[in-house]
Amino acid sequence: MTTTSPAPAPVGADVATLRVTSKDVQAEGVLTLELAAPSGGRLRDWTPGSHIDLVLPNGLTRQYSLCGDRWDPFTYRVGVLLELESRGGSTYVHDHLQPGDLVGVGGPRNNFPLVPSEQYLFVAGGIGITPILPMVHQAEMLGAHWRLLYGGRRRASMAFLTELERYGDRVLVRPQDEYGLLDLPGFLGEPRDGVRVYACGPGPLLSAVERTCAPRPPHTLRTERFVAEEAGAPARTAPFEVELARSGRTVTVTPDVTVLEALNEIGVEVLSSCRRGVCGTCETTVLAGRPDHRDALLDDDEREKNDCMYICVSRSRDERLVLDL
Repeated sequence: MTTTSPAPAPVGADVATLRVTSKDVQAEGVLTLELAAPSGGRLRDWTPGSHIDLVLPNGLTRQYSLCGDRWDPFTYRVGVLLELESRGGSTYVHDHLQPGDLVGVGGPRNNFPLVPSEQYLFVAGGIGITPILPMVHQAEMLGAHWRLLYGGRRRASMAFLTELERYGDRVLVRPQDEYGLLDLPGFLGEPRDGVRVYACGPGPLLSAVERTCAPRPPHTLRTERFVAEEAGAPARTAPFEVELARSGRTVTVTPDVTVLEALNEIGVEVLSSCRRGVCGTCETTVLAGRPDHRDALLDDDEREKNDCMYICVSRSRDERLVLDL
C-alpha cells in the first residue's frame, strides 16, 4: 500500500509526524480523523479547548480542535467540516486523505482554556461542538453543574449526537429547521455569580451570545471564533521595521503585506494556518516595540502586555518591532 507523506514543515517549527489511523463520517459534511504516532508512542498531553495544526501532504496547514478522549495518550481525534468555500484544506481531507497517510502535527496549543467554575453553560453551533465536547466531558468528570445548547442547520448535519445522548436532558439539541434560532436568553437565564459561559460556532451566533452576556460580570464569557471580526483601520499606515533577534536580520513591512508575508519573502517561514488571526498558530514573542493587535484571540489584558503577537494579521504601532525569531 502506498502512503502519502506530509509536506515539509517550516524551518524551526515543532511538528511531529503522525499517521491517520481512521477516517469516519460523523454527520453530513463532517468526518473525524484519528491520528497516532507511527511508532505507537505516547502523544503530547492536551486540555479541553486545545487544537492541533495539521500539516497536510498538499502543503496546506489547517487548525482543528481536538475532540477525542484527552486521557487516551496514544490517539488524537479531530472533526473536519467540509467547508462550502474551502481554501483547499477541508476538501483535501474529505476527498484525498486516507488511513495510512502521514501528516505533520503542530501543537497541541490552547487559546480556549476551560477554567475552574461552579457552573458552566456551553453553547455550540455546527462544527463549534468540537472544542466544546471535551469540555463537557471534563465538567462531568469534575462533578460541576453544566448544560449544553447545541444548534445546527438540521439534525443530520450535527455531529456527535450519539455521544451526547449519555448526558440526557442536560444537552439541548436544537436544529434550526425544527426549532428556529437558538433561544439564548432562555438558556443563559439571568446573570448570576459562579457561572462561566463558553461558546463556539459561526460569527452571528457568537455575536448574539456576546449581546446576551453583555450585562454579566467581566470574563464570564469565553468564545472561540472561526473568522475574525473586522479590526478596522491599522494604527500605522507607514512601513515599519521588524528585527529578528536570533539572527539579527531586519525586514521592512510595507502597508500592502503582513509581517508573516514579509518574513516569508526573505526565506523565514513561520508555521501558520488560518492567516486570519483566529487559530493562534503563528504566535510570536515580542521583545521590543508595541504590536497593533488585530487578532480575535487576545483579551484586553493580554494585549496590554505587548509580549506576543499573531503575525498573520497584527502589525506595529511603532517604527520598529523586535521579534524572538
